[in-house]
Amino acid sequence: MVVAHKTVALITGGAQGIGKGIAHYLLHKGMAVVIADLDAEAGEETAQEYQALGDIRFVSLDVTDEASVQQAVARTIDYYGRLDALVNNAGIANPANAPVENLTLDAWNKVIATNLTGYFLCAKYAVPHLRQTCGAIVNIASTRALQSEANTEAYAASKGGIVALTHALAISLGPQIRVNCISPGWIEVRDWKKQAVRQTPEHSLLDREQHPVGRVGVPNDIAAMVAFLISDEAGFITGQNIVIDGGMTKKMIYVE
Repeated sequence: MVVAHKTVALITGGAQGIGKGIAHYLLHKGMAVVIADLDAEAGEETAQEYQALGDIRFVSLDVTDEASVQQAVARTIDYYGRLDALVNNAGIANPANAPVENLTLDAWNKVIATNLTGYFLCAKYAVPHLRQTCGAIVNIASTRALQSEANTEAYAASKGGIVALTHALAISLGPQIRVNCISPGWIEVRDWKKQAVRQTPEHSLLDREQHPVGRVGVPNDIAAMVAFLISDEAGFITGQNIVIDGGMTKKMIYVE
């Protein structure tokens, strides 16, 4: 049965972490939300937890599998008959953090396939539906696209690729579809995990004070920007990478 809605958002990696926070925020804005995730336990738990907030569905998704991506988008259309926003959020960290000379090709490929190729695949299958609604895509990258710690080559490359993919898509898909990117800094998500692994966060004074705003980020900091970027109010914004990191990337650090 197709249910008519003004705005339908598909969020990859929507069952936990930042993606779960985005789903929570968009539901409060009255949107219909499809959370697509590889972790079925987390997806079903989140859909049940948020059921009272609005119209939410869970679909299984492996962003590295083209058929899985195609099916997730198709199921979204089956449910609602339209798609207004794609939030590309699913990703993994560098699995090994190995020195580059020890980083295996398999480990490299796994990160790139999930964090970058997965965004391409989701865009590919969402675009025909987004064209019909003059919709929007928001890609979640990272401040690691702009700065690095040692031994994070695969992760940094994947996030930098997302920023470049964003402006490429914006040029290719405009004016019907706007495409933007958000690069989060330290966002605390331990309390946004599934129940089996959920923790209560604790932050030291140093954790807080190293951020110019005086605190660590929370998922709502990202979700509010997602909601803005997919709204008509952001109609003149496309191809941009918006850094949300409490000012950390603007802080000059010298070792005394």
